[in-house]
Amino acid sequence: MRAHFLGAAALAAVASFSAVAQRPDAPVRGIIDSPAFKRAAAFLETDQDRFVRELIALTEIPSPPFKEQRRAAAFLDMLRQSGLTGVEMDPEGNAMGLRKGRGDGLLVVNAHLDTVFPEGTDVKVKRQGTRLSAPGVGDDTRGLALILALVRAMDAGGIRTASDILFVGNVGEEGEGDLRGIKYLLNKGRYKGRVTQMVAIDGTESSGITRGGVGSRRYRVAFRGPGGHSYGAFGLVNPAFAMGDAIVRLSRLQVPSSPKTTFNVGAVRGGTSVNAIPSEVSMDIDMRSVSCGELQKVDTAFLALVREAVNAENAARSTKEGRIEADPKVIGERPCGETPMTAPIVQTAAAAVTAFGQTPTFDISSTDANIPMSMGIPAITIGRGGPGGRQHSPDEWTDVDPKLNHPNELIALAIILGVAGVPAGVQ
Repeated sequence: MRAHFLGAAALAAVASFSAVAQRPDAPVRGIIDSPAFKRAAAFLETDQDRFVRELIALTEIPSPPFKEQRRAAAFLDMLRQSGLTGVEMDPEGNAMGLRKGRGDGLLVVNAHLDTVFPEGTDVKVKRQGTRLSAPGVGDDTRGLALILALVRAMDAGGIRTASDILFVGNVGEEGEGDLRGIKYLLNKGRYKGRVTQMVAIDGTESSGITRGGVGSRRYRVAFRGPGGHSYGAFGLVNPAFAMGDAIVRLSRLQVPSSPKTTFNVGAVRGGTSVNAIPSEVSMDIDMRSVSCGELQKVDTAFLALVREAVNAENAARSTKEGRIEADPKVIGERPCGETPMTAPIVQTAAAAVTAFGQTPTFDISSTDANIPMSMGIPAITIGRGGPGGRQHSPDEWTDVDPKLNHPNELIALAIILGVAGVPAGVQ
């Protein structure tokens, strides 16, 4: 999932980059004008039907959060059929395959396997002309299908890259998945310490380049107390009152609009009966910011107001049967990060977009690229090769019209080849 945040800083970055974006980029231009790229481009036109078949097949395999195994197995088999080496599924559930280059670094190109939809969701694809509709058909199943098409196109073009490229279908991008797939890949997997760059495929705009990561922190806070009969024990401390007070205090918290910083109470639960003082209630909190510093500030303020609400409830009512206690537990954390506008990976992506007559746009978002960005690994997120809409809804759609797709696929191919590097004389 890619949620866009384009603020004043990002707009300023666009302006500052315009001179670079307009200047011809010889390496990217050389790749696009090469006979090998032209062969790959011609292949993508002939591969359209297979791309659509694979997109539909993957979409119709349910992939709820933490239950991506069936789709991962199918994608793994497709990677194997595409001729990659080292095809494997790691212990976290990521499916991957390696395309050997000259060995000058390791580029990860990934799309996520999971969708937001729960088990039991009808994922049958409905087709009307070139428009495909189904939960998850765009976000991010289309990214998976695009990876497969690009691997075949590179082979058809006879293209050898400077960097080795690891193509990955990763788990855990959405919601409480908490980017667990990419966290494992970069921090624990066999490629730990070897990844030098990363391009995540997870967006609808072919001209969009995500170069910043919105950080987030999520808590589940349990409020506990002695409980009792609503009439007979009236006057005892009540964890629901403490939680309600904490919610009110949070609602009054002031956060900056720039850098954009947000908070939300997403779920509340607890209690056993209308006539019983609950012994436990809980709430789920989501906090986000473009700025790592501001995220830390809102996190600190939130934990303080939880303590204040607990203290206030313990002072307001009787604690003879026990006191209210709060237990905040982190249930999700996405680190902040940024790839500078001047980084070669950003300049290369922008040059590729410009070369195909589009204007690059830059945004800050929350994607798998947050992880490498936070580690200082150059990373961006790009579009998945075609228009679409209504993501995260049952009527999500994507358009597979070749006239719309082909130019966008070429942009993605040019970005990946530009980032991986194609040495002169081997095109």
